[in-house]
Amino acid sequence: MKRNINIFLVSILIAFASCSFTSKSFDNPDKDKLLMQLVTYLLEEGHFEPKKINNDFSEAVFVSFLNQVDPFKNYFYQSDIDEFERFKTEIDDQILNHELSFFNLVYERLLTRIEESKKIYTQVLEIPFDYDLDESFNTDYENKSYAPTKSKMMDNWRKQLKFSTLSNYHDLVSDEKEASKKSNAELEVEARASTLKSLNETATYIDDLRREDWMSMYINSIAEEFDPHTSYFAPQDKDRFDAQMSGKYEGIGARLQKKMDVITITEVISGGSAWRQNKLEVGDAILKVRQEDEIEAVNVVGMRLDDAVKLIKGPKGTNVILTLKKVDGTIEDLSIPRDEIELEETYAKSTIVEKEGTTFGVINLPKFYIDFEDYNSRNAATDVKKEIERLKVEGMQGLVLDLRNNGGGSLKTVVDLGGLFIKEGPIVQVRSTGEEKEVLRDTDRSIEWEGPLVILVNELSASASEILAAAMQDYKRAIVIGSKQTYGKGTVQNIIDLNRMVRSNTNGDMGAFKFTTQKYYRINGGSTQLEGVKSDVVVPDRYTYIEIGEKNQDNPLEWDEIAPANYNVWERTFDYETTIKKSKDRMNSSAEIKLIDDNARWIKTMRDRSEYSLNFSNYSQELELNEKEAKRFDALSEYQTNLTFESLPYERPLMEQDSVLKINRARWHENLSKDIYMEEAINVLSDLKNSYNSNKLAQIKD
Repeated sequence: MKRNINIFLVSILIAFASCSFTSKSFDNPDKDKLLMQLVTYLLEEGHFEPKKINNDFSEAVFVSFLNQVDPFKNYFYQSDIDEFERFKTEIDDQILNHELSFFNLVYERLLTRIEESKKIYTQVLEIPFDYDLDESFNTDYENKSYAPTKSKMMDNWRKQLKFSTLSNYHDLVSDEKEASKKSNAELEVEARASTLKSLNETATYIDDLRREDWMSMYINSIAEEFDPHTSYFAPQDKDRFDAQMSGKYEGIGARLQKKMDVITITEVISGGSAWRQNKLEVGDAILKVRQEDEIEAVNVVGMRLDDAVKLIKGPKGTNVILTLKKVDGTIEDLSIPRDEIELEETYAKSTIVEKEGTTFGVINLPKFYIDFEDYNSRNAATDVKKEIERLKVEGMQGLVLDLRNNGGGSLKTVVDLGGLFIKEGPIVQVRSTGEEKEVLRDTDRSIEWEGPLVILVNELSASASEILAAAMQDYKRAIVIGSKQTYGKGTVQNIIDLNRMVRSNTNGDMGAFKFTTQKYYRINGGSTQLEGVKSDVVVPDRYTYIEIGEKNQDNPLEWDEIAPANYNVWERTFDYETTIKKSKDRMNSSAEIKLIDDNARWIKTMRDRSEYSLNFSNYSQELELNEKEAKRFDALSEYQTNLTFESLPYERPLMEQDSVLKINRARWHENLSKDIYMEEAINVLSDLKNSYNSNKLAQIKD
């Protein structure tokens, strides 16, 4: 199984369209069977490229689910797998009949094995490790065999825990201050205690998982066989997704974390009601939660984090009372008003930079956000338009739109945003199964920015980012700088609220389902699926040789192409070809770029390694060699451009009132001043501007 990466949390292109087939309603008193019924119906009737649910499909789900619930093969024995094998070609029948015999058996056995594992790792960590022993540990879990016996399971755990503890032990021994106080034997005991503490914290998280959480994993093992972006959202996951897409939620404005049985405040979100009140502190522990219209408080010590969050969140304008154990140890009740909290890091932000007397603008867009509940609220397109207007007031002569790490978002938003840079015309083509293609166009003849434009991308620029970069590239409207290709996701998903499909629902919240319903295509007819967008100027980065992208995931849809849309290339007076050649020449002669490429190759080597020595002396020597090699790349973190970035005038008084915003902007500007990719983007803008002036002068002479 290929690695899935976190970009799946955000690499999306959502189009909330009405689906006629969802008019059918379902009813089943068994929630799990009802969920299976809903999901299989949507997969069979609504997916862009439905698969045959047969024996091959069954075997794939079998492997996928076991890999999800026991990825390191720390729980199940070979005898368990042998017992599960009888279902290997029967899961397809169970899916179609909405039966759960396979899931039930695996789930019950898993709970038993998890409890057994606690005894095993506790027992292993009671005995000192022998670091003089010449043995190794292999992290290639995919090709690891399941333990045939309990003694082999114990040995597997021993090697894994020895590997984890070796790092702690090495750090303690290398710390001169710690080593001078304690013997190596005492430090070894301390290292094992640290490992045990981490395991117990992980165990607390696993213990908090309910049957419905494991059921979600099973549903997703089925869904992801259709394609990597089809998945089930449990109710709490849908809430998080909505907040991520809109950049806001209703609550007190705090991030929480659970360690062991204690829920603590890890961040007070700038601008939120708790931040404005200025009484809640990072490190405060929440003991109880009470609603303003209730007398009894609910004890949340030991409660699941998601359940505690549900109690604390609530409608804007209401209050929640928290019983807190403050950082100083005192206990107090604090009433905090709930409000709409905006997650500022979600939104577009801009800055200005001057080069050789010319002002350029930079807009960073983390995602193509929109609130599907309120189309009149802020979204990526309107925010970027507003930032462009502000930058033009400052005399901007060229714009960098930074889409690095932008995993996508709303289809509507990217079409609107693309229209800011062209007079009118198609932005993207969309095709549903068995239907004619649809061309989504910008119909607003106004242009918000018609000057030099550079779009920065990398391997994690996905979906909506790829639509925008591709459209601007096809129009010859912008120069795309970045990785060899972007992520390569060319599909569109719909999200269906499953509750709307249930008749007389008595099962509680059923969650939502996200499934692929369309593919999108560039206006030149090509797909970005698997191939992504090829940069005009390719610049290596640390991800260059790592398997990131749609083509490296399981079950991606194929690349294809359709007829191009009718569009006219930008009537430009910029010399794109010469500008791109100059940029490539700079990149090819840059010592820093060569070092970045060397670093990327080294990172690839480190990631591909799977065998590690458990002998202290060998481990130390390997670590020393790695650290020596890593020092070769210190110059990359020390690199400094001669560019200075400044916030726009409207933001300066806001930063004086908001210390967190001020710190975040200062950190962003500092990072930009060390960013070789941004430096090159500004160089390209400068060349484009000069080429415009040269061409204009040539036209006058003619």
